[in-house]
Amino acid sequence: MISNQILQNTIEGLKSITRIDLGVMDTDGKTLATTFPEPGDYENAVLSFVESPAESQVIQGYQFFKIYDEHQLEYILIANGGSEDVYMVGKIAAFQIQNLLVAYKERFDKDNFIKNLLLDNLLLVDIYNRAKKLHIDTEVKRDIFIVETSRERDVSALDSLRSVLGGKGKDFITAVDEKNIIVVKELGPGDGYPEMDKTAHEILDLLKAEGEENIRIAYGTIVNDIKEVSKSYKEAKLALDVGKIFFDEKEVIAYSALGIGRLIYQLPIPLCKMFIREIFEGKSPDEFDEETLTTINKFFENSLNVSETSRQLYIHRNTLVYRLDKLQKSTGLDLRVFEDAITFKIALMVVKYMKYMETLEY
Repeated sequence: MISNQILQNTIEGLKSITRIDLGVMDTDGKTLATTFPEPGDYENAVLSFVESPAESQVIQGYQFFKIYDEHQLEYILIANGGSEDVYMVGKIAAFQIQNLLVAYKERFDKDNFIKNLLLDNLLLVDIYNRAKKLHIDTEVKRDIFIVETSRERDVSALDSLRSVLGGKGKDFITAVDEKNIIVVKELGPGDGYPEMDKTAHEILDLLKAEGEENIRIAYGTIVNDIKEVSKSYKEAKLALDVGKIFFDEKEVIAYSALGIGRLIYQLPIPLCKMFIREIFEGKSPDEFDEETLTTINKFFENSLNVSETSRQLYIHRNTLVYRLDKLQKSTGLDLRVFEDAITFKIALMVVKYMKYMETLEY
C-alpha cells in the first residue's frame, strides 16, 4: 500500500505544475492527502460517489475520480473545479496514482518473495515459477550482505540503502527481522570478492555519514543460481555472529575469512570446557598476566618468528626466549613448536567463544 506521505508528495508535485488543488480520500471519505488550503467536508459526497456507477463525476464544483487497485476501488481523487482543464488534470493525477499502486504492489510482491527465499521457505519449483512471474533473473551471480545497526527497526538506514542501492541494477534491500537489513546484491560477470568488500565499505561509509553508529556488515559467498541465495544468507548470518567473537575489531567481515573460528562456533560448550580442562589441567589460558598475553599474541602475529617478535616488542631475543620457556613450564606447551602453538591458539579462541556465550545467557 502507498503511504500517505507518498500520496501527499505526488499531488503536491502535480499542483506545483498545474496550480490545481487535489485531494485523495479513502472509500469512507477520510482524507489521506490534500493540497486544499482549508480542509473540506467531502465525506458524504465521497460516499455518494462510491455508490455511483460513474468513474468520474462533478459534484458541487469539484471533479471526483475513482482509482482502482486491480478491480478493487481503493481511492477517490478530488480536483478543484469543473472545467475541462481540471478534468484532464484529474485524469492525469488518477493515472499517476494508479501506476504508483501497481509499482508498489510489484515491489511488495518482490520483497515478500525475497524474504521467503532468504528464509528458505519456498519449494524449488515455486522459486523458479515466482521468479519468472516477477521478472527476476534466476541465473546471475549474487551475494548477500547483512547490515546490523545499533537501533532496532532502523527505518532510516533501510531507506538510505534503498535510495542508494535500490536503483542500481536489480539489487534488493529488505529486512527479515527487527535488527538486520539484508542486501541481495547482483554482481557483474567479472565481479568477485574484492568488489564485495568494496561494496560493504561503501555501505558502511554511507550509514556513518547518515549518523549511524556501531555498524557491522557481513557477507556470504557468491552464488550463481537464485536457489542458492538462502545459502549465502546463512553464511552471512554466521559471519556476523562469529565476527563479533573473534573479529570484534572489524566492522566488515566475510564468511570466507572466518577460518577456524567458524568451526569453534559450532562446538557445544561442554566439549569446550573439557578441552580446556584437559589441555591446561583446570587452568585457563586467559589468566596469564598482560605481559605474557601480549607476548603470545605478538608471537602469533609474526608467525612464530622469534627475531621479528622481539624486535616489535622492543625486547632482547633472549628475553623473549626466557618468556617462552617460562610459558612452557607452566602449560607444557612450547609455542616455538607448531603443533603446540596451534593447540594454544585454538585454546585462546575457545575461551573467547565460551566467554561470549556466557554474556548471551544474562
